[in-house]
Amino acid sequence: MSDVTESEVAEGAGNAGAEGRKGRGRLMIVGAVAGALVLASGAGAWFLMGSDAGSGTGSAAVADVAEPHFFDLPVITVNLNNGGGAPEFLRLSIALEVRDPAAMAMIEPRLPRVLDTFQVYLRELRRSDLEGSAGVYRLKEELHRRINLAVYPASVDNILFKELLVQ
Repeated sequence: MSDVTESEVAEGAGNAGAEGRKGRGRLMIVGAVAGALVLASGAGAWFLMGSDAGSGTGSAAVADVAEPHFFDLPVITVNLNNGGGAPEFLRLSIALEVRDPAAMAMIEPRLPRVLDTFQVYLRELRRSDLEGSAGVYRLKEELHRRINLAVYPASVDNILFKELLVQ
């Protein structure tokens, strides 16, 4: 019938059982690692989002935030630096975001200095400096830096472009 003896059959069954135990061990290790990752991510989410939810300080912090005040600058129109080619213009309409209304009173007398600072910077820009969202973001950051230097004791929180036209 068969050339396989009973001892070979018993030996093969023993090897299959050992391989099954190895597979089950690997499965338990993978399951333990996955469980640890789930617990760690849950703990991280709790610390980032909700660790102070029961303390009651979250609503007090929201109540302390003041409404922003906006100060409109006059429309600025400048020639762009184009290397002697056809004239190109930049037209900006800007609003300044300020937290404190007293800061607005400090900015108003310094408005000629702010406009001069903007004019000097904007006249050196090229059309390629304003291309894409990265160019507009760089412009916004540079104007924000320059206005905070010009109105020093006061501070401007943000610059908002109401109109940005390159022609």
